[in-house]
Amino acid sequence: MIAPINIVGMKLELDDDIKRYVTRKIGRLDRYLPRHARQSVHAQVRLRDANNKHGNKYECEVVLHLPSETLTARDFTLNIFAAVDIVEAKLKNQLKRYKEQYGRSRVRRAANLIRRLKGRFSKGTTV
Repeated sequence: MIAPINIVGMKLELDDDIKRYVTRKIGRLDRYLPRHARQSVHAQVRLRDANNKHGNKYECEVVLHLPSETLTARDFTLNIFAAVDIVEAKLKNQLKRYKEQYGRSRVRRAANLIRRLKGRFSKGTTV
């Protein structure tokens, strides 16, 4: 679970239901993080009552601070809970790409090990 989640409401009163929902949804994103990033990640959630010309009433913006990158997702909808769901889906996709780029998978580690072993045995070393 992403531990430090800072939830801020702008022009909006945050009740316990909204805070619990945001904490559960955003905190669950840690399963998509590589192991090295799980200890140092923290999230900032900004919920805002945004009466704009398009008729969308609520804005949800989440900023995830990771060791080598900062991920941001934002959405405007009529329902605050739907906005949190959409932002969670956007961050999930971004975190999958982050994990592919910065996380070392078992396949990659095995490929590096095979490459090193081939280098040792191809230099004329006999077993």
